[in-house]
Amino acid sequence: MIQIGVIGAGSCDRELAALAEEVGAEIARNGAILLCGGLGGVMEASAKGAKKESGTTVGLLPGDSRKNANPYIDIAIVTEMGHARNVIIARSADALVAVGGEYGTLSEIAHSLKMGKTVVTLNSRWEIEGTVRANDPKDAVKIALDSIHKKH
Repeated sequence: MIQIGVIGAGSCDRELAALAEEVGAEIARNGAILLCGGLGGVMEASAKGAKKESGTTVGLLPGDSRKNANPYIDIAIVTEMGHARNVIIARSADALVAVGGEYGTLSEIAHSLKMGKTVVTLNSRWEIEGTVRANDPKDAVKIALDSIHKKH
């Protein structure tokens, strides 16, 4: 089963949340599993979108309790690793979509690129060599899926 990571800030405005929700919905429509950090902001919005389309969501939580997962997470993995969990998200995803983002997202992008993963950016403030910029959520998921299919 294909796993697509959605990464982004733990808090975001409505515009970014709408983009993330649509990314999550597209992931589910394409039959892939959504991986994220399991908390709020972009993570919650993308998981919400996936759930609206009956998708499966996995949250890799930074703390020590499943209770901290947002309400749209099906499978909560407790890491008690803080930001170090970003490496697990990067390693576990077949490709990643970065929606906006702060410094935690930047670390996930760096780890993912180092591991040879495709990272698609949507509404990113960074121009990072090796990432692929998408025009909209549907485009972002298509780029991610196409990259996965080329590798297999």
